[in-house]
Amino acid sequence: MDPEAGGPQVIKVTPLQQMLASCTGAILTSLMVTPLDVVKIRLQAQNSPFSKEGLSLSPMTHLLSLLCCEAHLVNFSFQDAFLKIIRNEGMKSLWSGLPPTLVMAVPATVIYFTCYDQLTDLLRCKFRENQSHIPIVAGIVARFGAVTVISPLELIRTNMQSKKFSYKELHQFVSKRVSEDGWISLWRGWAPTVLRDVPFSAMYWYNYEVLKKWLCEKSGLYEPTFMISFTSGALSGSFAAVATLPFDVVKTQKQTQLWMYESHKISMPLHLSTWAIMKNIVAKNGFSGLFTGLIPRLIKIAPACAIMISTYEFGKAFFQKQNAQKQQYQ
Repeated sequence: MDPEAGGPQVIKVTPLQQMLASCTGAILTSLMVTPLDVVKIRLQAQNSPFSKEGLSLSPMTHLLSLLCCEAHLVNFSFQDAFLKIIRNEGMKSLWSGLPPTLVMAVPATVIYFTCYDQLTDLLRCKFRENQSHIPIVAGIVARFGAVTVISPLELIRTNMQSKKFSYKELHQFVSKRVSEDGWISLWRGWAPTVLRDVPFSAMYWYNYEVLKKWLCEKSGLYEPTFMISFTSGALSGSFAAVATLPFDVVKTQKQTQLWMYESHKISMPLHLSTWAIMKNIVAKNGFSGLFTGLIPRLIKIAPACAIMISTYEFGKAFFQKQNAQKQQYQ
């Protein structure tokens, strides 16, 4: 807060400190939500989990039916499916893809959160009067860069979670794709990932900043508490998750189908666009097919966003105190 506006002086946090805070949040979040991500991806990777062949239903009826099915599926997934995965594949399978998730989370989070904060500070200096658009612009630019950098790791992680594959199989798969189609093949699924993550980021950061400011004003605080950050992150993440779910479904299918075609020695159709995949999903499963995994995604995204942003804000607050103490002794 600006001292001239009546608030306390803000102690700056260095980019390195932002990186450390974001990495801590990324590791904690990955460990806690990976089992939920495994369930979501396996649901979306199925060919026809909610097929209603022979029925002519309206899009809204399809969606309502999906919500009912998914509500039942949540109980099944957490009470039965988890147990089946553990029994058939072992406890470690619930954390399938955790190593690439962690490897992916660290650079992605460093790029994403650090760039967002740096861009936000830069834009606030340039646009002092109208600042409502700043979270949207900063979120879009930061997320676009992060998605581009970690897209190959996202491809590997998605395939590891869609089915139980060994590292040897994945290495053979990646090596063959690179030798046949070049390194660009590792960015398969980049377009739907961008279409999912960039709008998600814009909606998330705008709503987060609005909610955080509103809750701080209601509480009479200048800076958010851990619970304010936690609540704002969960609510804004949930809203963005629902709005961008169709692109998450497309991304998962595009990346897992690459493995399926390769495993069965079938030549995969080239230039299958995001729009074409969406039309195929709707033709096969109805409008509701675009929202497969809705409840598991919400159950994953809400705590993930809450844990990540509250840990990040807590880390920055910790470093602010350290920096303030250093200034006092200088």
